[in-house]
Amino acid sequence: MPELMRKRPVALLLCLSVAACSPQAQDQIARNAARSAITPVVQDRFPGVPLQPAIDCIIDNANAAQINALAADAVLGATESTAQIVTDIVSKPETLTCLAAEGLPALLR
Repeated sequence: MPELMRKRPVALLLCLSVAACSPQAQDQIARNAARSAITPVVQDRFPGVPLQPAIDCIIDNANAAQINALAADAVLGATESTAQIVTDIVSKPETLTCLAAEGLPALLR
């Protein structure tokens, strides 16, 4: 069975369970799923950057559409699109400011 076919039931179950949640819970579920898609991209594309502060900065500076796309990628599997979304978020001035404020102190510890 192709891998995508095996992941579809999981994606459907996730969508159904998220639909039953409050908007705040839906947002938290999406953010947590997005984190799992972001982690390998940050590890691969930004070696040496403190992982947890970088992921926090990326999540905090992503818009709703980016969070939802990354959450879907966490379920269906990361693609080049995942990396592009992360790169776009990292390129935002707000994200760079966050990385400087949160990431650099982590490097100096």
